[in-house]
Amino acid sequence: MPLVRYRKVVILGYRSVGKTSLAHQFVEGEFLEGYDPTVENTYSKIVTLGKDEFHLHLVDTAGQDEYSILPYSFIIGVHGYVLVYSVTSLHSFQVIESLYQKLHEGHGKTRLPVVLVGNKADLSPDREVQAVEGKRLAESWGATFMESSARDKQVLGLKIRKVVAVAVLRHCLVVEMLTQGIFTKVIQEIARVENSYGQERRCHLM
Repeated sequence: MPLVRYRKVVILGYRSVGKTSLAHQFVEGEFLEGYDPTVENTYSKIVTLGKDEFHLHLVDTAGQDEYSILPYSFIIGVHGYVLVYSVTSLHSFQVIESLYQKLHEGHGKTRLPVVLVGNKADLSPDREVQAVEGKRLAESWGATFMESSARDKQVLGLKIRKVVAVAVLRHCLVVEMLTQGIFTKVIQEIARVENSYGQERRCHLM
């Protein structure tokens, strides 16, 4: 039996950007048409990537704004982050920039495993944030960028070519694998950052 590795991931973003919809779609495979505003909720799912298994623990948070003070529970013991904005709301995109800076400072200005998600891509006629803007912001952080639609069960990420290949979960429909790419990608980002620290330590010891 493979060792199941625990990974805690916090989902952050402005209110009504679709954080809960993405988490629910990932775990339950269905879109939430209506729900009460989230205070805080958690989801768990076993994810298989190649020969490795992960117990992914998702923390779906209440909406934040640029004035929010992030609690220590969003910092301590957290392995990675999914930062979500709506492509139809420039303000939600601006809030994400503020949230990232607070996380960065909270972690001592170290590299963070982050997937930046532009959600509600199915509402493209109402778009206020272009994909290139999300991609540019993610690159400035050294993070991964994706666009998504929980309603349409799709991820339109600019790096989707690698995600689809890795996110093949045996008992899921192909169309559902794309949505799951967001959360499998954050597992990969966690590993990438951890490996980079391992390489730095080896360099210092030489």
